[in-house]
Amino acid sequence: MYPFFFDPTMIIIIPALLIAVYAQYKVKSTFNQYSEIYSESGLTGAEAARKIMQNKNIKGVNIKKTSGNLTDHYDPENKVLNLSQNVYSSSSIAAIGVAAHEAGHALQDAEAYKPLSLRASLVPAANLGSSLGLPMAIFGFFIRADFLILTGFVLFSAAFLFHLVTLPVEFNASNRAIAQLQTNSYLSAEEIKGAKKVLRAAAFTYVAATLVALANLLRILVLFGLGRD
Repeated sequence: MYPFFFDPTMIIIIPALLIAVYAQYKVKSTFNQYSEIYSESGLTGAEAARKIMQNKNIKGVNIKKTSGNLTDHYDPENKVLNLSQNVYSSSSIAAIGVAAHEAGHALQDAEAYKPLSLRASLVPAANLGSSLGLPMAIFGFFIRADFLILTGFVLFSAAFLFHLVTLPVEFNASNRAIAQLQTNSYLSAEEIKGAKKVLRAAAFTYVAATLVALANLLRILVLFGLGRD
């Protein structure tokens, strides 16, 4: 019998958490590095995003400045491309790369890219699963209630599926961004290399988040097995 405060599955999550911490460090350090290198074009992040959408004849998408650092995101429901202050007004390689990535999401939305719409549909279930799934499973383990562990597994599966679907959405947006930056010569060949490094570092955070979700899903399965011993 395990003491109430001890979760024997914590060892499973530690490697994934370490990877996630490194991913956050990597994206911040890479972004900061290329935030200090300014593009020859002089375009700001907002201008680059606007030009990319204009090139694809995308209308009705507003570009807004949002607070925070690396809080950039595209809101498909309200058709708003939110750029943080150090991306919106900056002409650095990092800013243009990130802004182009968010514009890539607007391109996905305009073309009805299925993984993007699937991810949006998973948000409510994913939020519920991420907040209740694991705690319910752990509680079920300690009170020896298999049905609670299984319910937690089902709930958390939605959160894991959300992270899994997020990967092709983010990779595709970055690929679209780089293609647009190259095709329209918004960045030079050398600058493109820097933008790719920034976007790869950002993509790594999504991979890390998926690994954490997978590790937690495995924890629930292990809890179920231990609970039956």
